[in-house]
Amino acid sequence: MSMRPILIGVSALALASCGSSEPGLDQTGARPDLPKQRQTLLPPMNIATPAGWEGEAPKAPPGFTVTAMATGLKVPRQILVLPNGDILIGEGMGGQDAPTLRPKDVIAGYIKSTGKTPVKGGNRVTLLRDTNGDGKPDLRTVFASGLNAPYGLAYAAGSIYVANQDAIVRFPYSDGLTQAQGPGQELVKLPSRINHHWTKAMTSSPDGAKLYVGIGSNSNVGERGMDVEEDRAQIWEIDRQTGARRTYASGIRNPTALAINPANGQLWSVVNERDELGPQLVPDYLTSVRDGGFYGWPYSYWGQHADPRVHPQKPGLVRAAIRPDYALGSHVAALGLSFVTGAGLGSGYAEGAFVGEHGSWNRQDLSGYKVVWVPFAKGRPSGKPQDFLTGFIKDGHARGRPVGVAYDPVGNALLVADDLSNTLWRIAPTR
Repeated sequence: MSMRPILIGVSALALASCGSSEPGLDQTGARPDLPKQRQTLLPPMNIATPAGWEGEAPKAPPGFTVTAMATGLKVPRQILVLPNGDILIGEGMGGQDAPTLRPKDVIAGYIKSTGKTPVKGGNRVTLLRDTNGDGKPDLRTVFASGLNAPYGLAYAAGSIYVANQDAIVRFPYSDGLTQAQGPGQELVKLPSRINHHWTKAMTSSPDGAKLYVGIGSNSNVGERGMDVEEDRAQIWEIDRQTGARRTYASGIRNPTALAINPANGQLWSVVNERDELGPQLVPDYLTSVRDGGFYGWPYSYWGQHADPRVHPQKPGLVRAAIRPDYALGSHVAALGLSFVTGAGLGSGYAEGAFVGEHGSWNRQDLSGYKVVWVPFAKGRPSGKPQDFLTGFIKDGHARGRPVGVAYDPVGNALLVADDLSNTLWRIAPTR
């Protein structure tokens, strides 16, 4: 007998038994509403299944034009704009070897699989060049291939760095180069045992001397045992020349995108929080990252809110846990982060950050599936998130799912990777 009807029936039971989200909660900003914990035999699970764009495109605010800059990609994830304006896109999907532990893990895996593209990850980095800024590349080529689930990308001091799921590799680069001259040189190995969270986010320090790499946990809340969490749920600081590394921050469950705030040089991250405490716990978040900071995982969330599922409990670490700066909403699955520079995209989008929200699978009412703008003032979030790119959901189906976002200061546009329709979207002020 096929597993599919069994899984559908059990997941329907989960939907029926877990209740719905509480109305009226505000789960964004510096002080989100946090409801009571709601542990259940099965968490609520629902995902928007794929549907094509059928000639349409996402919706941006008035005054902006949305263009499909590249289609037919192979699971585009993160984006890097090089100093000359060329665009790099990492394409890949990893972590498939992570074993399941419980029946609900099998169900969750099936639910999540129904919301993904059938396209196999490209394990490559593609380069686009748009010489006249019209959103139509004059050149499209594979910059590097044969990679292992590439995700994070960074440029520093004449080299391009790619964070595969198991190591960072370096490619020598000169202005205008369109194809890597040989295989990448391994700089440092990254934790890859199990790889429950396989994505390795990356950015460089303002002076280019260091690389920062996000390494997600190997479980929801340590249910695989803490021995497999060694060097996980951390952000590393790596010397880009020697590969020497140290733990920059810890207890940060899944830091899926990293970026430097140009206003003050501070490192920021978007983070995917834990599951199975209810449809509105725990909010995913955007936060500045303190050197030496501990952010609670797995012992607590949003500062000192203890997680009763973790044993042994560690009250000392709970007391030390840093409360994040800014909630984005529960289970929005934020995977992209980019600050604007200079005048940004004009009035209203001159100081702040764009966040790509891939979308929920673990609550009945869909959340995320959009790109939001978080306004900043004096280097800090200031005000509620504003929808910037929407229309990914239609009639309960997903036409796309945003991942990486990148502000392009050369072309004065926002770039958004969509790993469901395998498209790179370009959003620019209407000429």
